[in-house]
Amino acid sequence: MEPQIVTRMADGTLTEMTRSEIRRDLEDGVQEAVRRAKVEPLEADELDHLLEIFASPARFTAVDIGDEVMLSFDGTGAPQFDRIGGLLLYEQCLAADSLELFHQDYSYKAVKTLVPHEQMAMKHAQERLTIPVHYGSQPDLGRYSEPDGPCQNWSMLLPELRIDEARAAQEQAVELAVDDMVHVAEALWEVGADGINFDTAGAAGDADLLATLRAVETLRARHPDMGIMIGMAAERVLGAHGQLTYKGTRIAGQWPAGQQKLVEEAGATIYGPAVNVNTGRSGAWNTSRALALVKPCCAAAGIPVHMNVGMGVGGVPMHTVPPIDAVSRVSKACVDVLRLDGL
Repeated sequence: MEPQIVTRMADGTLTEMTRSEIRRDLEDGVQEAVRRAKVEPLEADELDHLLEIFASPARFTAVDIGDEVMLSFDGTGAPQFDRIGGLLLYEQCLAADSLELFHQDYSYKAVKTLVPHEQMAMKHAQERLTIPVHYGSQPDLGRYSEPDGPCQNWSMLLPELRIDEARAAQEQAVELAVDDMVHVAEALWEVGADGINFDTAGAAGDADLLATLRAVETLRARHPDMGIMIGMAAERVLGAHGQLTYKGTRIAGQWPAGQQKLVEEAGATIYGPAVNVNTGRSGAWNTSRALALVKPCCAAAGIPVHMNVGMGVGGVPMHTVPPIDAVSRVSKACVDVLRLDGL
C-alpha cells in the first residue's frame, strides 16, 4: 500500500491522501479548467512539479532563492492595531512589498463621504512607512441599488423578468460608480498615495467590471503616471446585464485571459486574477485548476500579474486564518508554474 500523505482540503481541514490520489486530483483539476474555460492543459512536467510540492512532508515550503516575487496586499491591517500600526506590522514583520490603506466600509460609494478623513490617514501613512502604500476599495455596484442606493434593484427585477428595467438600472449605477471611484482615487492620489486599487472588481457582474474599466480609463487619461491595480472577484465575469461591452468586447463570460486584455486596454498597471475554490475538493485539485485558468493570461500579459492568493481564492483554503502549509504550497506553485510577477 502507498503511504498516506497529510494534506489539506480547500476548507482548511487536514486529510490524508496517497501520492497517486494527489496526482489524480491535480489532473482532475486541470481537466475541469479545460472543460469549462477551453484552456490548454498544464504540461506533464508542470504536473510532476505540482505533485512534488503537494506530496512534500515539509511543514512549510518556499520558492528557490532568486525566484522571489513581489508581495502586494489588499485590505491590509490587524484588528488589534490602529490602521497605521497595522500597516507598519505588515511592513516590518511580514515582509510586505506594498500595502493598502483602506476604510472598513470597503466601498468607493461609502468612502466618498469620508474623503477628507481618508486623505489625512494617507498622509500619516506616507510619513511613517517606507514601502509603497496604495489606497483601495471595492466598486461594489450593488450599493447603488435600492434600498441603499438611488437605482432600482436589478436583483429584484430580474426574477420578475423585467429584463430591460434591470439592465437600465445597472447602466445608471455604472455612471454613478464611475464618478465616485474617480473622485476618491484623485483625492487620495493628490495627497501622496502610491497607487489605487480597485478590489473585487466584477463582484456584481459585468456592469461592475465595466464601471471599473471606465474609471481606470478616465484616471489613466488624467494621470499618466498613476499606479492602478485591478483585482478580480472571480474567475469568470457574471452576466448580470449580459449585453455590456468594453471597446467592442463583451464583458460577460470572460475568463482570466479575457479579463487581462480588458484590464490592460483600460490602462491598469497590475492585474490580479482570482479563482474561487471549491471547499469540497482538495487544495491540490483547486490549485491545479487555478493555474490552468490563469496560465494563458500570464503568457499574454503586457503588465504585471499578481495572483490573488487570499482566503478562498487561488487554491488557498477558505478560512479566516488559512494554514501556512497550504498557503506556502499554493504560493510556490503559482510562482514556479506561472512565473508570476507577484502575489
